[in-house]
Amino acid sequence: MENAKETIFQIKDALGDSLAILGHHYQSDDVIDCTDIRGDSLELARKIHGLKAEHVVFCGVFFMAESAAILSRPGQKIHIPDVTASCPMADMAEAGRVRKTLDILEENGRRVVPLTYVNSSAAVKGVVGERGGSVCTSANARIMLEWAMSQGDAVLFLPDQHLGNNTADVLGIPQGQRLILPADVIHGDPGLFIDPETADGKKLFLWPGYCPIHEAFTLNAVRAIRENEPEAKIVVHPECSPAVVRETDGNGSTTFLIKYAEEAPAGSTVYIGTEENLVKRLAARHAGRKTIKPLLSALCEDMGKITIKKLAHTLQTLDTATPVTVSNAIREPAKLALERMLAVCS
Repeated sequence: MENAKETIFQIKDALGDSLAILGHHYQSDDVIDCTDIRGDSLELARKIHGLKAEHVVFCGVFFMAESAAILSRPGQKIHIPDVTASCPMADMAEAGRVRKTLDILEENGRRVVPLTYVNSSAAVKGVVGERGGSVCTSANARIMLEWAMSQGDAVLFLPDQHLGNNTADVLGIPQGQRLILPADVIHGDPGLFIDPETADGKKLFLWPGYCPIHEAFTLNAVRAIRENEPEAKIVVHPECSPAVVRETDGNGSTTFLIKYAEEAPAGSTVYIGTEENLVKRLAARHAGRKTIKPLLSALCEDMGKITIKKLAHTLQTLDTATPVTVSNAIREPAKLALERMLAVCS
């Protein structure tokens, strides 16, 4: 491990500004220690355009590297240390099914604006861009859902039903105006499962996807803490179910969770419901002043596929490695969708 770190820092020193290593908060400490820029999805997306580096190495999951490739400058090469580091939630929305779903929902002449969570494939972002929609992150979901609602008659929010529902709660969208699409649309023909009559009059359609990590946080876990440690605070990521979110002291993006831990009073105890690498890092950062604990143990296996050994190998083979690319047919509309988000949130 130490040899891998030595290799990484030697190459970083040699390449200087021509290399930039980006890391998501859910990466392990070993990987985070080697990054130049770290953040949540929105923070990292905002950094891409201004990077002068020829080589950008993304330590995260594949949809993040795809987004970087979409926003990259000509001649810039985007790399990821393990192309199999996928996202189960992103895999729950396939571009063809999303397009057909939009066609079905618009059969009655209404305009349905698609809004996709950044945790989605480039192909899905491309469909969203084609249909006049945009992208959101957990940090700006409220702003972007408000924007999308103002652009048409209804919104298709995908792929995370929980983020969509939690954001709708914040905006006060009545339950009667929401519809979670049948789970069968994830793997089957939407035409077989979506009833246009049931959909008629709804303002917000929710794709039935979810994050397996955040789905694991339960009401029982929250209530056990309330009973045993009533003074403790509990905050979670909005990918958790609405039932869990409603019984906590706050919810928000990884940046929100980091800030909450930072601002918690000395001597307090805070339970955080999100990927455990981030929670452990916060616990170490605030040790001796306050107690930060995971709501439950939850590690993302795909984030864990990025290791410092793989990062070192990626840096050693930059000149011969195949970078992450997105075809122009997908890249252009996907870029439009991402740029709409960046413009709204500038």
